Amino acid sequence: MEKTETTTPIVTLTPNAVKEVKRLQEVQGLGQAGLRLGVKGGGCSGLSYTVNFDTEIGPYDQVYDVEDIRVIVDMKSAIYLQGTQLDYQKDLLSGQFKFSNPNATKSCGCGESFSA
Repeated sequence: MEKTETTTPIVTLTPNAVKEVKRLQEVQGLGQAGLRLGVKGGGCSGLSYTVNFDTEIGPYDQVYDVEDIRVIVDMKSAIYLQGTQLDYQKDLLSGQFKFSNPNATKSCGCGESFSA
């Protein structure tokens, strides 16, 4: 089975998220590495988000471009992430990616885990 190229974003990225992803790619010398977004079991609400850079595209990955960023989501995670928005928020002490997921029925206080 081959990867699924799609033009419909599973996860949208805010302008702040796009800016931070591009900054990280440049600072870390990642070149054409894609932004891999996913979901894994764990966290205080049952599922937690994953954000990584990846150069490998697997047979069950869905791939699309957002402002010259290749976004990679495996098909299992796509079920939980459909319609989600990724933002990057920074305050005086730190910055972090934040997911706004319409499929989450419950999330924890830290915003890093959820249940659907």
